[in-house]
Amino acid sequence: MIKIRAPELYRDSGAYEARKRQSLRARYIYGLIFFATNLLAWFIRDYGAKLLGGLHHIPVCGAGDSKCFRSGGVLRVSLGCFIFFWVMFATTFGTRKLQGVRNSWHSGCWTLKFLVYAVSIVTPFIIPNIFIQLYGEIARMGAGIFLILQLISMLHLISWCNKRWMPYAGSNQCGLFGLFLSTVSFIASFAGILVLYILYVPNSSCVFNIFTIIWTAVLVKIMMAVSLHSKVNEGLLSSGIMGSYIVFLCWSALHSEPRTGKCYTEMKIGKDGNWATIISFIIAICSIVSATFSTGINNRSFQFRSDKIQLEEDAPYSYEIFHIVFAVGAMYFAMLFISWELNHPITRKWSIDVGWASTWVKIMNEWLAFCIYVWRLISPALARKQPANDEESASTT
Repeated sequence: MIKIRAPELYRDSGAYEARKRQSLRARYIYGLIFFATNLLAWFIRDYGAKLLGGLHHIPVCGAGDSKCFRSGGVLRVSLGCFIFFWVMFATTFGTRKLQGVRNSWHSGCWTLKFLVYAVSIVTPFIIPNIFIQLYGEIARMGAGIFLILQLISMLHLISWCNKRWMPYAGSNQCGLFGLFLSTVSFIASFAGILVLYILYVPNSSCVFNIFTIIWTAVLVKIMMAVSLHSKVNEGLLSSGIMGSYIVFLCWSALHSEPRTGKCYTEMKIGKDGNWATIISFIIAICSIVSATFSTGINNRSFQFRSDKIQLEEDAPYSYEIFHIVFAVGAMYFAMLFISWELNHPITRKWSIDVGWASTWVKIMNEWLAFCIYVWRLISPALARKQPANDEESASTT
């Protein structure tokens, strides 16, 4: 993106820089709000049954069931978070200049916004169950959209790394660091596959785990072969990073399997969770917030034009994209807390994203990531081949 400074704005450059810094700092405050909402959803899920026991309308899948009570509490907190960020999306939509009123609303007015946030969180607790059930169904789709946005952001990051550290044809750039990263990525990928086999295949009867791990190894090899094809010539760095990401998704899927059965080899979890479980839960919460935040600020991934000229008075990032990512991120964390199950949620204390539904969501996400990445590699070659075929057919006629 090209940045230029309009001549008439030289005297106001200091004011614009101050507003830009304020806008950039605002992102972290929104991230803290999202993090606090995740903690609130966890608290209501694990400990809210006693605190909110008098609110009999909160359960969404059966009266008197504590699991349903917890699921309803999570969905209501998620809906409140979604409402808040949707309001921010609607009120900042189309903001392009730093001197606008909507820019001031996005970057300041925190007392009023905290009041809006409080109202947004409280309102879902007085909404009838039927609307919460409907929101739960919509949240599944919203969480899927979030995973796609996260994948697009990841592909954009891989493309940036490849352009920065891998030399292109005719350049004098040294690709030693890129080669080093490629080697590390592929070693990590295949070492990770070996570790997965050791951890999640304790015996030969774990057919599902064996298939998932072997198929992941096949996908990594296919990506490497396609990236090295003469008509693609993408190099090893992008496929190496993507391979590591695919292996990570495979591990995440296997880790989400129910904590029962002979294929689960980790330590038995106590009733209220042990330290390893608690630490894993905290890391998972931080990962959710980090993934949402990084996807929200990476708005260039969702722009159709990368050569747009940016003036000094322009907003440093797209506010509407930032807020809509956090809105669907609210749906995403709701699905993780109830393990994508609305009717039979798995809401054990200190657990997150555990169950067969969660496992299959991550496996499908892994396969989708592979398909999109491979298509991204071969589509330019196919586009170059089509005009050549048209020229040959024209010459023969």
